Amino acid sequence: MAPVKNGRLLFKSPHSAFIPVPGETAVYDETEILDLETVPLNGGYLVKTLYVSKTHFQAGDIIKNIGIALVLRSEYPGVKAGDHVYGRPIEFAEYSILHELDTGDPFTSLQLIENPHKLSLSTFVGHAGMAGKTAYNGWREYAHAKKGETIFISTGAGPIGSLIIQFAKAEGLKVIASAGSDDKVQFMKDCGADIAFNYKTTSTREVLSREGPLNIYWDHVGGETLDAALDHAAPFARFIICGAISGQPVNNLPNIIGKTISLHGFTVLAFQKKYDEDFYKEIPRHLANGELKYQEEITEGIKNMIEVLAGSMTGTNHGKPIIKVAKDEGYLQTFIRHPDS
Repeated sequence: MAPVKNGRLLFKSPHSAFIPVPGETAVYDETEILDLETVPLNGGYLVKTLYVSKTHFQAGDIIKNIGIALVLRSEYPGVKAGDHVYGRPIEFAEYSILHELDTGDPFTSLQLIENPHKLSLSTFVGHAGMAGKTAYNGWREYAHAKKGETIFISTGAGPIGSLIIQFAKAEGLKVIASAGSDDKVQFMKDCGADIAFNYKTTSTREVLSREGPLNIYWDHVGGETLDAALDHAAPFARFIICGAISGQPVNNLPNIIGKTISLHGFTVLAFQKKYDEDFYKEIPRHLANGELKYQEEITEGIKNMIEVLAGSMTGTNHGKPIIKVAKDEGYLQTFIRHPDS
């Protein structure tokens, strides 16, 4: 097999507002050439990246974050050609050599993935991966849902929010959810939301005044939306803070005291070991059989990742933004057989 170009996504300089600028702060590079059959592994394993998700940006280096990759060659104990490895760090490169597996550090740990329900592998970087775990872990740890209660979910059409809608409905809650476009509103309704609205055209405060009070609030945005939820919270409400992308200040924090509100911030990794086994037993099966609805926005090619990253930060994407790196997974299986033929 002839040597191949290894396309990679690099940041070459600092950028503003966490939004990459194509050709200025982020570049696609093909200068690295690899001979896949002979490149030294030095005890590691060679992988072909299949799918990657959006990332936290790192200047001056190959971008790395969550992805799923196919093992082509291996000198690493317990890893063989044909295995699929998931987690971070997966390089935003067509090929890379990895040297670790299950480090014990949830921030930088890879694991072998089984797929008995025949899900698309893309699902494992989203709803059957980090996004799904965020929803599942936070819900299991903090919701303490009771049938008949009312929950409000901001960014309800996103990969996390849409799963929370479905978890809440399964437990008999009244679900209020908001998003920033009419098609996203429709998707929230399809997921089961009782009250779904476009926060850009409808007052969040008016909806919560009419449909509250809130027993649970699942927050992705902070700022004015969190303020509105605090004003319309029931006594002893549970607030689960998953994000604060608005960057706006919060002014109504004294309500936490006056209403005896429990407010929990968390990261998915804090509870990964506690809930991983249950997650993989339940969620992939429910995704595969259609019991859980989900959307993915898949773009072909690493060189298009810059636009996807920008879209995920500005809200223009629909569903979980994913880059498909491999053009033909069947070709990869052919490669695995090739060295022995």
